[in-house]
Amino acid sequence: MEIIEKLIAANRKYIEKGGDLRRKTAKNGQHPYAIVICCSDSRVIPEKIFGADIGELFVIRVAGNVLDNHQLGSIEYAVSHLHCPLVIMLGHTGCGAVSAALSGHSEGFISYITEEIAAAVGGERDPDKACRLNVIRGVDLIKREFSAYPEFAKVDVCGAVYDIESGAVEWLGQ
Repeated sequence: MEIIEKLIAANRKYIEKGGDLRRKTAKNGQHPYAIVICCSDSRVIPEKIFGADIGELFVIRVAGNVLDNHQLGSIEYAVSHLHCPLVIMLGHTGCGAVSAALSGHSEGFISYITEEIAAAVGGERDPDKACRLNVIRGVDLIKREFSAYPEFAKVDVCGAVYDIESGAVEWLGQ
């Protein structure tokens, strides 16, 4: 229960800091300028990485930043209903899901993630290169799945890799 007490105390501080922006977005809705699909890794925090505040990023998190129908549905919602003009597939160095895929670990539900990553990286064994290949596959998948959607015609889709040590973001194909 010590961890829950820590979370309760942190939430109180968050509430006490002021809530103007929370109240504004609660009343007027969210208007994010970008969708970020990223790993669930606790070291990868898109709002901090990109200096964003409440309502600015529509973040979709899943280990290994892989895509299935749930993530694609979330992207579709953010573009169609929130009018987000940018989708960023954000991988990161030191990704445990990529490492698991490279080492062949595929037990239980984790196999759904590692199999997707393995399909993206093929025979690549370098973790950093594999991470980039996984991002590139995600970008290609998004572009392919939404190619016939008129509302996606003006949406930019790009890939990037966050370095967990330096904090730098490398934009792929830019």
